[in-house]
Amino acid sequence: MSKFAIITGGSSGIGRHLVCAFAKAGYAVAFTHLGQAEAAGEVEAEAAAAGGRAIGRECEVANAAAIERFLDEAIDFAGRVPDVLVNNAGIQTWSPLLELSEERWDAVINTNLKGTFLNTQLVARRMVAARTVGSIINLGSGCNKLAFPKLVDYTASKGGIEQFTKVSAVELGPHGIRVNCVAPGAILTARTLVEAPDYAKTWGEVTPLRRVGTPEDLAGPILFLAGEQSAFVTGQTIWVDGGVFTQAFWPYRD
Repeated sequence: MSKFAIITGGSSGIGRHLVCAFAKAGYAVAFTHLGQAEAAGEVEAEAAAAGGRAIGRECEVANAAAIERFLDEAIDFAGRVPDVLVNNAGIQTWSPLLELSEERWDAVINTNLKGTFLNTQLVARRMVAARTVGSIINLGSGCNKLAFPKLVDYTASKGGIEQFTKVSAVELGPHGIRVNCVAPGAILTARTLVEAPDYAKTWGEVTPLRRVGTPEDLAGPILFLAGEQSAFVTGQTIWVDGGVFTQAFWPYRD
């Protein structure tokens, strides 16, 4: 029986690529989306074309009842409890601290941080009950460690995700469940291209590998953390950033 992965926010961007990568690697995949039924259908078709199978269902990732309904349907689809959860769903706003509205703060924290908490908790409960040796991977960001101006809500959520990852790894380890975080650098997606048409050039020039990343660059490390090759890796943050957040500010020039 093939292994089973759940991916939140799988109808666009990084999540869409992850669904297809897991399907191609032989996983049955269930993914969530919010108001993107047409795109979800396209992802299902792409997964089938890659030789795998996937279903996408609408689900509010910060709503426990909705998650439980999604999990019931996903488990019926796969015929087993998930082996892997990838907490990918996330949103961001762009606003200075002094201008950020309470509504935008709540939306980002609810989706990014509360969504990661609820999905981890509810999936892990099922893993524990089934005695599944599982892997949970949370998507972080460069702002796990650095202050990003005008992204105070997003930065708070992603920093929280890194610490949540560590606590979850400690508590779930005795049950055979590993929890890790993947922190991307500058990744070129449809969203980042719309936000900044010169995104690839701007970030490529300051990244040690002299290019921006792609969603495909994230798939390999995430599949590694999902699989048996990383069986003794937990509580870690893996930086997939081309070195951009490793380099220190250096005021001297050649």
